[in-house]
Amino acid sequence: MKATYLKYLLEFKRPSGTSRGVLLDKETFIFEISDNGRKGIGECAIFRGLSFDDRPDYEDKLKWLCENIGKEPEYLKEELKEFPSLWFGYEQAVQNLKYGDSLYFPSEFTEGKAAITINGLIWMGDVGYMEEQIQDKLEKGFHCIKLKIGVDWKSEHVILQELRQKFSKDQLELRVDANGGFSKDEAVIVLQQLADLNIHSIEQPIKAGNWADMAELCAQTPTPIALDEELIGITDPVEKEKLLKAINPQYIILKPALVGGFSGSDEWISLAEKQNIGWWITSALESNIGLNAIAQYTFTKKSPMPQGLGTGALFVNNFESDLELRNELLWFKI
Repeated sequence: MKATYLKYLLEFKRPSGTSRGVLLDKETFIFEISDNGRKGIGECAIFRGLSFDDRPDYEDKLKWLCENIGKEPEYLKEELKEFPSLWFGYEQAVQNLKYGDSLYFPSEFTEGKAAITINGLIWMGDVGYMEEQIQDKLEKGFHCIKLKIGVDWKSEHVILQELRQKFSKDQLELRVDANGGFSKDEAVIVLQQLADLNIHSIEQPIKAGNWADMAELCAQTPTPIALDEELIGITDPVEKEKLLKAINPQYIILKPALVGGFSGSDEWISLAEKQNIGWWITSALESNIGLNAIAQYTFTKKSPMPQGLGTGALFVNNFESDLELRNELLWFKI
């Protein structure tokens, strides 16, 4: 068995705003293994500035993985526990090697018989740009929209108020993602304002790592809270359970590239369900390679909620997609 990788820079069609700044491009690594004439491809989808494994020796560890590709998976997993996106790429490549073509998790989804409902993502920007995106999503038939907030809450709040005046909670589910953009005191006020508008949930209202403050917010919040960045960097199942018991959120958000791939996501899901904590899966600006694998995995988990999967349409130089979006439904091309 052999392994190689290719560094690749995805370029945004339009600069994309988050509370951490504006993104112009996205670095990623395409990972390929070959064995007896067969190939498997995956994506080591590091997210600079957010990934737990964004460190100087990242590419050195990727080279190490290529050199040790024949070792036992359990050994590799232990060695890569601090590099979740590398393990994620490895898991994809192994699954693809097993099934061939563009398959990772064969199902009714990959047979074109069923689809995944996704939310429409609205990027930060000036009011005009955000409203333009919202109108586009509504025209395409989305019933669940997620807005990035936390940069200019006054303007963002007005947009949400206008949306709710036009569409009831039964017509349009609204989710927001603060990316840790508020202080605890600000969050208390924002959570009530969101509740007044029947907002479905807010992701990461305050910065990750403040367990006591987050636990207090989750215990008293009138708007359901979802943990996102809070999960990054916690690899031990005992620590995962400790976090969920300490904070007891209403939801957790799983980005496979950031939480240890499919096996890491499985651990979080199992622990969350034991505590009656809801969950859904989102992508994290992967190329169409990683996005395809995540979509196939997501379908097998059978969540009834709209999922936070991208469509690959953000980049000018993406790879050919195996997915297509029809209204709010993500389908596998056959």
